[in-house]
Amino acid sequence: MISQPHIACLLGLLALFTSAAVQALPIPAPPQFQAKSYVLMDANSGQVLAASNPDQQSEPASLTKLMTAYVVFHALKDGVISLDTPVTISVKAWRMGGSRMFANVGSQVSVENLLQGVIVQSGNDAAVALAERVGGSEDSFVGLMNEYAQRLGMHNTHYVDASGLTNDPAHHTSARDLALLSQAIINQFPDYYRQFFSEKSFTWDRITQPNRVSLLFTDASVDGLKTGFTDKAGYCMVASALRNGMRLIAVVMGTPSEKARAIDDEALLNYGFNFYDTHKLYTAGSAITELKAWKGADSRVPVGVVHDLYVTIPKGTYAELSAGLQTPAGLVAPIAAGAAAGQVQVSYDGKTLLDAPLYTLRAVPEGNIFRRIIDSVRLWFTKK
Repeated sequence: MISQPHIACLLGLLALFTSAAVQALPIPAPPQFQAKSYVLMDANSGQVLAASNPDQQSEPASLTKLMTAYVVFHALKDGVISLDTPVTISVKAWRMGGSRMFANVGSQVSVENLLQGVIVQSGNDAAVALAERVGGSEDSFVGLMNEYAQRLGMHNTHYVDASGLTNDPAHHTSARDLALLSQAIINQFPDYYRQFFSEKSFTWDRITQPNRVSLLFTDASVDGLKTGFTDKAGYCMVASALRNGMRLIAVVMGTPSEKARAIDDEALLNYGFNFYDTHKLYTAGSAITELKAWKGADSRVPVGVVHDLYVTIPKGTYAELSAGLQTPAGLVAPIAAGAAAGQVQVSYDGKTLLDAPLYTLRAVPEGNIFRRIIDSVRLWFTKK
């Protein structure tokens, strides 16, 4: 077992170079809105900083297209399609009502342009065209949407179509689930996120339409994501902003007007940036500690995390973090890279902020016969 002071020292050293001199700010209550539900989440730590009815099931309207884009991004990553792949616009896609890209029936449009039609113009025709190309049919594509929703832990989400135009009550999501989905898009597909979501307008067939995320035009730190509206859903928006290396995601559902959803999302973002800081504690692949490698060719094996670990805390409170390791006394060779090696836990104000698994960062083969014999004896006495 590694003692807690060992890791607390690491945090203390980091604090010395960051915010040790900053005094904690008092944290006011989150803003109050007419929105039916909202969530403010840090994109790196995943911590929810403010919420109201975060798990209330709501109609997503065109926010459905966030999952449509996410599934298409996976198809691009897996090589099923490329951005240059031509897609034939079906009669079904062409006949879609509501917001449209205005792609002509029978024409061929690239996946890249259809993604612009979905994300920038909120085109229902573009969403159906992509769904049919990736899934074979929209129904099959919806099955992929629901599968990915489950993988992301979107427990209050179920999709019926790829556009959000349906009135089926079985088509629903929640503010928290939309924040999780947006976090996945930003972190898993950063290049596609940068390419598509901050685009302020898109022209197709000589028709130019502006991005409906109005904050893109009024707040330079905002670079996505999506809006939605139906009479039942109200006015909804998911926005993300990056300020001084900190990225937040704000979701508002069911506001009474376009203006209200923009004001509410901006207020949430300002609240988070004004009163919280996000800190990167541990870098993926960097050793946090070392464990004894019994019977190994090397005597020690480095241990760390496979993903960067972040925490979000009130400004000026970094020095109040505490951390501890729970690890075995050692591992017996042969030791594979990526073998489980305990947990790291970080707490603030008596609450656990993260509890992450530790893994060996490299393999350690068996040592020679003399090393194995000597360590066998030592292990025998250790166990006694």
